[in-house]
Amino acid sequence: MTSMTRTQGERTFLHVLINTALANLTTSFLWFALTFWVYLETRSVLATGIIGGAYMLLVAFGSMLFGTIVDHNRKLRVMLLSGTVTLVAFSAAGVMYLLLPERTLLDLGAPWFWLFGTIVLVGAVVEQMRNIALSTTVTMLVPDERHANANGLVGTVQGLAFIVTSVLSGLAIGRLGMGWTIAIAIALTAVSLAHLLTLRIPQDVVELDADDTARGVDLRGSLRAVLATGGLFALILFSTFNNLIGGLYMALMDPYGLELFTVEMWGVVFGVASTGFIVGGLAIARFGLGKRPIRTLLIVVMVMGALGALFTIREWWWLYAGGIWLYMCLIPAAEAAEQTIIQRVVPLSRQGRVFGFAMAFEAAAAPVTAFLIAPLAEFWILPWARSSEGSAALEPLLGTGVARGIALVFLIGGVVMVVAAALAMLTKSYRQISASYDAAAPPDDAQLDDASAAAVPTGDPRAVGAVPAEGVGPDASARTERDQSPSRSSSDGGRAPGPR
Repeated sequence: MTSMTRTQGERTFLHVLINTALANLTTSFLWFALTFWVYLETRSVLATGIIGGAYMLLVAFGSMLFGTIVDHNRKLRVMLLSGTVTLVAFSAAGVMYLLLPERTLLDLGAPWFWLFGTIVLVGAVVEQMRNIALSTTVTMLVPDERHANANGLVGTVQGLAFIVTSVLSGLAIGRLGMGWTIAIAIALTAVSLAHLLTLRIPQDVVELDADDTARGVDLRGSLRAVLATGGLFALILFSTFNNLIGGLYMALMDPYGLELFTVEMWGVVFGVASTGFIVGGLAIARFGLGKRPIRTLLIVVMVMGALGALFTIREWWWLYAGGIWLYMCLIPAAEAAEQTIIQRVVPLSRQGRVFGFAMAFEAAAAPVTAFLIAPLAEFWILPWARSSEGSAALEPLLGTGVARGIALVFLIGGVVMVVAAALAMLTKSYRQISASYDAAAPPDDAQLDDASAAAVPTGDPRAVGAVPAEGVGPDASARTERDQSPSRSSSDGGRAPGPR
């Protein structure tokens, strides 16, 4: 954080953050391990492709449901629910592995394989509900001026989990096998759940709008919350478009790397380059995003586009590795900027659905591009680039080499990113979201003192020596409520009335 002195809310947030990091690492660990295990034992690209596609689709479709659950329940309770479902699912998978022969589980024509994969899938996907809840705890527990720093820490632990997971999953499958891998995942999930039971969040109170009675997938409520803030829908659309371009890198980054390195060396290079994710997250945690996160977001996207266009301009291994590292450094800034904006301009009672809505759009974007660009590159761009005519046409701009076709795709995608971000700065939506962000800023201490002096008559016992109620005042870690619409808070310990 920007200051060495942390509030009690920030200390609680760090506990929640570390707990979520362990839970995310565990679910990703088993999910990656399942993919490795299935491919190594069956050599079926179809099976691994279906598993990966199903994961992304469930994340996209489940995110809005998860957001509704987060808004209608205490955040700590949501995290406990997520951890419990994951523990039950992984335990069920472990029982199946113990009771059924491995040959039966790996029979793609039998239902047991698909049931086993679905159970692990459910346990991994439901973890996204905890990530949505984590984003809302930033609003509850961290002062507004340090939201960006907290979101930078979120990016750091996500980057660490990303790097560690890919390494540990491969080691676990290679050295221990699937059985012990499941056992490790069960144990770590239980540890995370036990630690979560020791946490208390006094600010964790559910407050819903008077007309907010939706259950299940509240698409209408999500849209209403997004459209209520000028420019917010455009921000989500821009982030989705950015992920569409990012799908180019998802589809072609590994093939390009494998043209330059052996498979073993590429794994090492990518792992080292991915440390940029941690460095970028720590930089945001230390320095923040500036006074205009939306401006920072667009500048970062332009730089990312320039990097994506140039890091394959020549077939030099150091240029590619260094470009990936710098690209990874910028990802946490882009993600933290979007989260910081939403945390300020959207009322806490609607944040879960807005985060879920954004996650649904953005999670579906990159796979769509990957599915589209991979066939185009395979059957048209790469054959042309490798032909004598194509290589001669590309040589003045992209040099020579076996991967100039992929470099051409990266170049075009990067230029599109830069142009789109630059044009976005000229739009009405950019001005609207900037104005909404500034207008939603909480008053500083001087403004609060002036307002109190004007509102409380002289001689009123509240004017001198008054003690503010818990959770109220400039030092409160809870977010200042900016939504003036009628709201209700439940009478049974802060929970919204109605069935759970």
